[in-house]
Amino acid sequence: MSTGPGADSAPAPNRHDDDTCTTSLQTGTAPAAPDAPVAPAKGGTFSSLRIRNYRLYAGGQVVSNAGTWMQRIAQDWLVLGLTGSSAAVGITTALQFLPMLLFGLYGGVIADRCPKRPLLVGTQAAMGATGLALAALTLSGHVQVWHVYLIAFVLGVVTVVDNPARQAFVSEMVGPADLRNAVSLNSANFQSARLVGPAVAGVLITAVGSGWAFLLNGISFAAPVAALLMMRTSELHRAERAPRGKGQLREGLRHVAERPELIWPIVLVGFIGTFGFNFPIWLTAFVNNVFHAGAGTYGLLNTLMAAGSLAGALLAARRGTSRQRLLIGAAAAFGVLEIAAALAPEFWVFALLLVPIGMFGLTINVTANSSVQLASDPALRGRVMSLFMMVFMGGTPLGAPLVGWATDAYGPRVGFLAGGVISLAAAAGVGFALARAGGLRLRVDLRPGRPHLTFVPRQATAERVTAVA
Repeated sequence: MSTGPGADSAPAPNRHDDDTCTTSLQTGTAPAAPDAPVAPAKGGTFSSLRIRNYRLYAGGQVVSNAGTWMQRIAQDWLVLGLTGSSAAVGITTALQFLPMLLFGLYGGVIADRCPKRPLLVGTQAAMGATGLALAALTLSGHVQVWHVYLIAFVLGVVTVVDNPARQAFVSEMVGPADLRNAVSLNSANFQSARLVGPAVAGVLITAVGSGWAFLLNGISFAAPVAALLMMRTSELHRAERAPRGKGQLREGLRHVAERPELIWPIVLVGFIGTFGFNFPIWLTAFVNNVFHAGAGTYGLLNTLMAAGSLAGALLAARRGTSRQRLLIGAAAAFGVLEIAAALAPEFWVFALLLVPIGMFGLTINVTANSSVQLASDPALRGRVMSLFMMVFMGGTPLGAPLVGWATDAYGPRVGFLAGGVISLAAAAGVGFALARAGGLRLRVDLRPGRPHLTFVPRQATAERVTAVA
């Protein structure tokens, strides 16, 4: 289902109920029908930045994203130092994403019911508070691993609401015509910060300890809060908010289940998010057990992956379209590259392979995210995106402990190899499912100068067979 220039894209006046959740009860009404397909916006790689509200948002996010990456690196290294276990790093990651698995759909309902800007002010402030709490414990010398577990879980609870609200708020800032570009620039923003955050974290950990990285992360959330408060609400492209009512979770799930263009990309990112994106586990294990290096090397590997991710985000911003075949191709390449990295004989080979892994991993995320948002009914977008994030991030509590155990028991190479094999298999399975839903079949042509593997319409193939007969 496509969305287009209707209520979701036209600027709405600033209404008196901007900062309160919808409370009216409406029954017996169907969701608004989707509008006509949206033509991609013109204006180049950075076209969304011409919009003032989005410029403010992007500026605030680049500051907090750098802090977030600093905390991620410092947290992984702190847990490894406290326990000496890759499984413990996996448990920390799992606890941070467990709330998304348990409560993710409810976060989408909240995002659909409430005005997203004030909701995000609250969630961003709460996320900053978790960084400050971890900084206080670490700098005072009282931190224990269960403190890190607890704070990771609390951060995950806040993320349940923050993620779907933030994803859906992008379309309110820029409208559907610029949505693909804005999603890509958000990813570029995040990965740009990833170039800085891990490197700074590595220096801080080595020089003064992890606590200062946590402190800077907590302070960094002042930037997005200020940006949200400075926005002009009259320039937002508001979607109709969902009223309170029964069956809203089922309504969102049914909307996804009835549409192959929604369900299969979500299935694919679920498999890859659960088994293919466990880099905190694999990279700490490779640095510690295979290459026998320290926090600086861990920061370097994350920076190399970020460089590839940034390139992938900028390429996605230039494309302006989100084709399913691009999603499947990127997922397959991602799996193959993970397999190659797991078997890399030397450090420099492993390190260089992280660049294209980052690029294709980011391509998967941006392509799936923008295609799912554009195919969703605007009134249901929060619930759809909460399901998207639930399977992408919420699968981590299932996959991370398992991957951490396999990494500890059989070695980092086996753990990384398994993630690549599962990602490649998921890409193949979802690719055939989408082809079947679209009435396509795989054609093999071994003649020189022709594409050897292509998808062609089943009807056209049948007509050719009939004509020959």
